[in-house]
Amino acid sequence: MSAILQAPAASPNSPSPPGPAGPAAANAAAASFASLTARLDYLSPPDLEQVRQAYRFADEAHLGQLRNSGEPYITHPIAVAAQCAEWKLDAQALMAALLHDALEDCGVSKAELIERFGSPVAELVDGLTKLDKLQFNTREESQAESFRKMLLAMARDVRVILIKLADRSHNMRTLADVPRAKWARIASETQEIYAPIAYRLGLNQTYRELQDLSFRHLHPWRHAVLEKALERARNRRRDLIQKVRKEVETAFESANMSVRIGGREKTLYSIYRKMDEKHLSFAQITDMYGFRLLVPNQSDCYTAIGTLHQLYKPVPGKFKDHIAIPKLNGYQSLHTTLVGPSGVNIEFQIRTEAMHVVAESGVAAHWLYKANEPDSPMTARLGAQWLQSLLDIQNETRDAAEFWDHVKVDLFPDAVYVFTPKSRIMALPRGATVVDFAYAIHSDIGDRTMAARVNGEQVPLRTELKNGDVVEVVTASVSAPNPAWLSFVRTGRARSKIRHHLKTLAQTESEGLGEKLLLQALRAEGIERFPTDDSTSAGIWDKLLRFTGNRNRSELLVDIGLGKRIAGIVAKRMATLLSESGEKPNAVLMTRERFNAESSGHSTVIVDGSENASVQYASCCRPIPGDVIVGYLGRGEGLVVHAEDCAVARKLHNKDSERFIGVEWSDEPARAFETGIVVTVNNGKGVLARVASALAASEADIIHIDMGQEAAQETTDLRFVIAVRDRQHLATALRNLQRTSSVLQARRSTAAGA
Repeated sequence: MSAILQAPAASPNSPSPPGPAGPAAANAAAASFASLTARLDYLSPPDLEQVRQAYRFADEAHLGQLRNSGEPYITHPIAVAAQCAEWKLDAQALMAALLHDALEDCGVSKAELIERFGSPVAELVDGLTKLDKLQFNTREESQAESFRKMLLAMARDVRVILIKLADRSHNMRTLADVPRAKWARIASETQEIYAPIAYRLGLNQTYRELQDLSFRHLHPWRHAVLEKALERARNRRRDLIQKVRKEVETAFESANMSVRIGGREKTLYSIYRKMDEKHLSFAQITDMYGFRLLVPNQSDCYTAIGTLHQLYKPVPGKFKDHIAIPKLNGYQSLHTTLVGPSGVNIEFQIRTEAMHVVAESGVAAHWLYKANEPDSPMTARLGAQWLQSLLDIQNETRDAAEFWDHVKVDLFPDAVYVFTPKSRIMALPRGATVVDFAYAIHSDIGDRTMAARVNGEQVPLRTELKNGDVVEVVTASVSAPNPAWLSFVRTGRARSKIRHHLKTLAQTESEGLGEKLLLQALRAEGIERFPTDDSTSAGIWDKLLRFTGNRNRSELLVDIGLGKRIAGIVAKRMATLLSESGEKPNAVLMTRERFNAESSGHSTVIVDGSENASVQYASCCRPIPGDVIVGYLGRGEGLVVHAEDCAVARKLHNKDSERFIGVEWSDEPARAFETGIVVTVNNGKGVLARVASALAASEADIIHIDMGQEAAQETTDLRFVIAVRDRQHLATALRNLQRTSSVLQARRSTAAGA
């Protein structure tokens, strides 16, 4: 797979035209299958033969192509397959690794791959292939769509992303052969997209390598300076490290414990990031070196930590138990920082051999265990929850950019660990709220969330959770997602579920409004009801949908409700089609409806405030029951209700009069409505409190207060947005304000900012 999703020719593994042998001859040995065979001893002979066939096919397809380095192009697929072999992936994955550029760069068809190697291999290769044949409006849209395809293929079969990460790793190792002008774009994409995915799936070795290689090519000078500084520090501390190692070995021999000791050095990128984020000098980084202890079983991990704490003093607050509470990606280990000789802090990681495999290889550990222990279920579910959540998000999000936006929020490594009332541990991204927690349990719980308690105390739904919190969600059958939740939720799952619910609700309401508007327009054409559901009517609906360009009747009604289509035009077309089929309009009905609409101002839509997304009340005039109102069908906005004397509505009417329809208040509005008032007062102590008290006595809720930015003067205008039932309720509130001391004047305001 090429390193740049939008520009295959610019990637390090994109083929160059055939040229002189030169360096290619020197590297011919690397292009042979023999260099890979030594790593495939875990495969059965039939599987090995299948991989060999895939190699021959790829070698022939790439014949004559060279990489930018001058090596035969086949060296890249072999290197990718070799990395997959390190993870002990199966024969199908290895075949896909060898063939992963065949569809993209060699003109091989998917059908040909299916015929030669079977459908599973072809699907893996297709999941790795970019969407070159589709046309996108922007680079960003193309990139988002490509990543969506890759992630969804990964959710269905995680081998896709393992091959992709192996491909990206080899491309980054050979990035020096690419023109320097392209380094920043490729390295940034690796650092921002692929490295976090590797971390999220537990591929820590790959994660560290991708980060360091990205850093090397994004900031070559900084990387070189830090590399020299680290080498000097390594030489200075060699004796110290050897002394600590010897003392630790002696301590465990005395305790009769079997332990394998290894070194761990902080990566250059993690050193650089720590220096940058905490404004430290290189000399102030004290945890560049550490030790990793591998012990036989889990209980030995805790015994080992006791032995170490007896040998050196632990640094308070630096002990972490990731065995009892694993990280999001399945990582398990004990971490402790000890004060070693000369007062130098040294970090130790203690884990079992099995934990070490998972720590380094993440989801790939599943295949490593299958190779050694075919029946072991230990890692079969690694990353499964996140991968499944990708499919859940896709089901509710069809827009590629929105999908990628949802997924990115889940790629951050920081996490908090909280508990359900039944002591089940839940891992969530740092900054996650009660609503994120509710959706993490189940989408139905999230949709019906009404309130929450954290550690037994009632808290707002936007409360950010902290490590160790015990969270209890209170649900109600009448509760529904609130659009305001989108401003504070952190997880992609919660965000996509909320948006999906709101879109579904808006579509349902818009369809109902569209049906009402179309039926009213049909009556004005002399048609009393929609055509009945029979074969003749089906033909009329089909012709109407071809005329409007909609896929089905529901979509047409939604478009009418959203104002994307004018009900009158659609009604006229339907009346013509009905007339052609022999159904004549009712002249009496036509005359009555048009007379009512034009002469008596008969309303076409009744509003009461319960319409949610399908009807909006204009903020420019803030209409309330009792006002004379008009309705404007904005393009894609649904029905917007204005006061008849609103200046904005008059301008819209002059420009777009056919989009206005009659609307009327219901006799019993379902809720209070917002309106603006201006209260002019004499400045003085307690004035605002008295005004607020007068509004409270009038049972008018205060939504917003604006006192302006001017310096205090003798008189001041206080601007309120209040909620009232109707004009009569507003008049009562204004009278109460007029009677309040220090109030000079109280009046209604129709300005949007009031």
